[in-house]
Amino acid sequence: MSAGTIALLVSQLATAAVAAFLAIVLWSRTRDLAWMLIVIGVIASYAYIVFDLLGRLGIVDEERFKLLGLPVGRIILSNLNFAFLIAALVVMIRRKRLQ
Repeated sequence: MSAGTIALLVSQLATAAVAAFLAIVLWSRTRDLAWMLIVIGVIASYAYIVFDLLGRLGIVDEERFKLLGLPVGRIILSNLNFAFLIAALVVMIRRKRLQ
């Protein structure tokens, strides 16, 4: 890996770690479903960055689990954060509609 790639990965890992930490702090202070889904989405985003880093370092073998020739772990983790954010937005939209 080049120095630029390493710097990018370290910066992504650091910012995602701070975001995940703050999300967990928020999670402990709120019981609102929409906010909890957003927190889970942030944590899922951090999990994807860690998974990507482990794959690039050769610790995780993505080729082992494939579905239709595509790595299942990468597909799930790359879309999981957006799925939770979509769910949070749907909860907020429904909540605002019922008022």
